[in-house]
Amino acid sequence: MKNCDVVILGAGAAGLFCAGTAVQRGRRVVVLDHAQKLGEKIRISGGGRCNFTNLASGTDRFISKNPRFAASALARFTPADFVALVDRAGIAWHEKTLGQLFCDGSARQIIDLLLQRMAGADLMLETGFSTVERLDEGFRIETTAGRLTARSVVVATGGKSIPKIGATGVGYRLAEQFGLRLVATRPALVPLTFAEQDLHMVRPLSGIGLPARVSCRGAAFEDALLFTHRGLSGPAILQISSYWREGDDLRVDLCPVQNIGTALRQARDGAGRQTVATVLRQFLPGRLAEAIVDEQGLDGARLADMSNARLAALAQRVNRWSVRPVGSEGYRTAEVTLGGVDTRDLDARTMQALNVPGLYFIGEVVDVTGWLGGYNFQWAWASGDAAGRAV
Repeated sequence: MKNCDVVILGAGAAGLFCAGTAVQRGRRVVVLDHAQKLGEKIRISGGGRCNFTNLASGTDRFISKNPRFAASALARFTPADFVALVDRAGIAWHEKTLGQLFCDGSARQIIDLLLQRMAGADLMLETGFSTVERLDEGFRIETTAGRLTARSVVVATGGKSIPKIGATGVGYRLAEQFGLRLVATRPALVPLTFAEQDLHMVRPLSGIGLPARVSCRGAAFEDALLFTHRGLSGPAILQISSYWREGDDLRVDLCPVQNIGTALRQARDGAGRQTVATVLRQFLPGRLAEAIVDEQGLDGARLADMSNARLAALAQRVNRWSVRPVGSEGYRTAEVTLGGVDTRDLDARTMQALNVPGLYFIGEVVDVTGWLGGYNFQWAWASGDAAGRAV
């Protein structure tokens, strides 16, 4: 049997960062993970360059039943704080659009930074656990490598997204075991899929991307959209997927920089002999313009022959396309899991369970889900730091 101060369940972003903070406070730390490799979501993020934070991180960029819950941790460990660590490690980075920060080189540099920061902790990979039992003082954890006892247990097991790299729902089961409530989980930051009757038009457009504005349930995002053989993807769709629910329509503006109705009327007045398709191709990818014209029964139609009402209907199809997905690609490709451990049962400053002293939940397992673009990593660092300072 091995005794320590803190056992951290999960060697992802939140768990590794929490370990580093706890080690620096002189705690004896053990980090367990059933996977063969640590930090796999870090390694594959940002196309292998790790979108490690976002300069615009604030509670308005996170989804939770209690949107203010994340404020404390995010205020006490900010994007600037993580950038300072990156700079001290000599890791070159750059800013892309919307405050997103990426490594110039490999995401492995971030993993190495986290490992160096937690030097002295005992890292046990390929080690599962069967039970976590509360004792009079602390906890007993039965693992595949033997028994551990610890004063504190930090659950950093992540969500259900991307099971092929080891994601499970074990953190939720632990929460329920100790009487914490859960907010229903679902895939988020995920491509959306269409019913068969809606695929006849989008399937031939697979691979076409363009800037678009997508809205649903009062949320709207303007970013790239990608047609796929099963529906829609791209950053704009991944963002709105966190808000979309079954039965909802999406409102899609395929040309947010131009009112197509105005453009068509002006073209008709100036060069009415042009075909509708010719004008649309000035604003949309060619195959998409032709598909919409064909769908509207306007193949070969000249602008001079079009009434205002017909032009308005065509413009609505471009600027106000309404489509109803039937589902998503699921946890297989979802970048994060929406929902999780109910924040009503956690202390916002420490991430400790209110009714279970010494038990902490951090990162994706908690009902705090960021937008696309580095926000979920910032939540991992901030929540991990909060717990690391408390254990």
